Amino acid sequence: MTIKEGIKQTEKGYDLLQEANKTMTDAMYHAYLFTWQWWLGIALFVTPWIFWFFFRKKESTGRLLMGAFATIILSLLTDLIATSYGWWSYPIKFSPISPELFLPYHLSLVPIAVMVVLQIKPRANPFLKGAIFAAVGAFGGMKVFEALRYYDPKGTPMIYVFFIFLVIYLISYVFYNMNNFQKVTSRSEPLHEK
Repeated sequence: MTIKEGIKQTEKGYDLLQEANKTMTDAMYHAYLFTWQWWLGIALFVTPWIFWFFFRKKESTGRLLMGAFATIILSLLTDLIATSYGWWSYPIKFSPISPELFLPYHLSLVPIAVMVVLQIKPRANPFLKGAIFAAVGAFGGMKVFEALRYYDPKGTPMIYVFFIFLVIYLISYVFYNMNNFQKVTSRSEPLHEK
C-alpha cells in the first residue's frame, strides 16, 4: 500500500467514524436526553465536585488537583484505547461532544474518588490504599454502572479493570506528592529556592 492509498483509507475510516458519531448523537438526543439515567449522569457529574469543594483538605487543594488531573488524563487515555478496540463501551450517552466516553466517570467520579482516598490516612501504604480503591472501583462501582447500563464490559475480566484502577491511583499518588514546584518568575526577577 502506498502513502496515497493509506491516506485514502484513513479518510474512509474518518467518514465511518463521523457516521458512527452521528448515530450515537442521534440516540443521545432521541433516547437518553432527559431520562432518569441522563439526569443521574448529570448528578454524578456535578455532585462529587460540590462534595469535594466543601470537604477537601483546603491547604492541599493544589496537590489534590494535580492528582485529579493525572487521574482524568489517565482514565481518558485508557478508555479511548479500550473503546477503540471494543474492550468495553458506555451504552448510554450524555453528550454529543464525546459520544464514546462516559464523561461523568472521567471528569468527576474517578478524580474525586482518587482525591478523597489521597486525603484519608495520607501516611498509609499507597499500595494498600490503591488496592482498596481499585477493588471498590472495579468490583463495586463498575458493577453498579453495569447494572445501570452505563458500562458494558464486553467480556473484559474485572481483574483487568482492578489493575487499571490501581495504576491510575499510584500514578496520581506520585503527582500528588511532587515537591519540586517553584513559582514562575519574570526574567528580571531572581529565582529563589524554597
